[in-house]
Amino acid sequence: MINSGSSSIKYELFDLDDESVRTSGEAQRIGERESSLLHRWNDAQGSAEELTYNEPLADHAAAFDAITTALRESGSMQELDSLAGIGHRVVHGGEQFKTPTEIDHDVVEAIRAVCVLAPLHNPANLTGIEVALELFPEVPQVAVFDTAFHHSIPAHAYRYAVPASWYREHQVRRYGFHGTSHAWVAHEAAKYLQQPAAALNLISLHLGNGASAAAIRAGRCVDTSMGLTPLEGLIMGTRSGDIDPAILFHVSKATGADIEELESTLNRESGLKGICGVNDMREIQRLAESGDADAQLAIDMYCYRIKKYIGAYYAALGHVDALIFTAGIGENAALIRQQACEGLENLGISIDDEKNASDHHDGTFEIQTDSGPVKLLVIPANEELEIARQTAACIKGK
Repeated sequence: MINSGSSSIKYELFDLDDESVRTSGEAQRIGERESSLLHRWNDAQGSAEELTYNEPLADHAAAFDAITTALRESGSMQELDSLAGIGHRVVHGGEQFKTPTEIDHDVVEAIRAVCVLAPLHNPANLTGIEVALELFPEVPQVAVFDTAFHHSIPAHAYRYAVPASWYREHQVRRYGFHGTSHAWVAHEAAKYLQQPAAALNLISLHLGNGASAAAIRAGRCVDTSMGLTPLEGLIMGTRSGDIDPAILFHVSKATGADIEELESTLNRESGLKGICGVNDMREIQRLAESGDADAQLAIDMYCYRIKKYIGAYYAALGHVDALIFTAGIGENAALIRQQACEGLENLGISIDDEKNASDHHDGTFEIQTDSGPVKLLVIPANEELEIARQTAACIKGK
């Protein structure tokens, strides 16, 4: 499984007989001076080993060269000789891709065609695909799309109130992202609650540097916060989330900024970073605790936006069985969970401060009060295993 992101590459080798991870690693801060690669594997005796490479990784191609070197030096290349398939995370599949799809030349070009809709992600996803195709030309490779889980959203939720020709001719509609993550936590919630997915209404919150919410009825997504691109919705690390579109006209007239500048600013210089200069929630919390007013404002705005989406999706679903937190902030930031749920007791959402503050958990855990009718679940993200499962199912079903 390869997850080639805008500034990182994650990879994992699974034995799907028992879903164990044989080899894994992550190249981080690609394109920065302090980039690095952490590679993990199990030796012949089953003991965990790891290597760290602290060297500049100028681009994704350099990162893949370093990963290949790490695989050789750790002896992991031998395990790759028996690869059944390689799954790739692809952020945007447009209207064309609604399920995991085996990759060929036409699929590569179709992914390239929608890069304009996910400029931070699809080009990096494509780099991972192209390098893997070159390294493993005989191995079946599958694209698993972040947008696929959201194709069940009805037209009244995915259409925008813009000229119909924009949709017919330019496919302007809500697509949604983080679909693999939302699908994973929906499955895990059903398993944890010992209920069929068809019996549950869920709101899932994927809160990381990118963030999105999804309303899930009977195992199928009916609405999600991200839209045509991953820019809409919740406040994110460097992305603005929802704004008045007229802001762009105003700023352009006032400053002379062109479309490219505005797009870059909304994607790379906005969100938490735009509010307080920092996009790492851990650092923002430290700054807020030290009295930094901008950092506190960033937290307040971030949680308020989440709360608004919880309320909106509660209304869309009619009733909610569980509210799910996942991804880096969702799993680890107790303060954000607490503040996002504050004042929602009339909706049956009541957080237990002691349960929420505890950080000694393995797997899914609950943070609602004993009397709270809505389960509040923290479910560790595992998009990698979900991608591996979907890849194997795609190859098996062809």
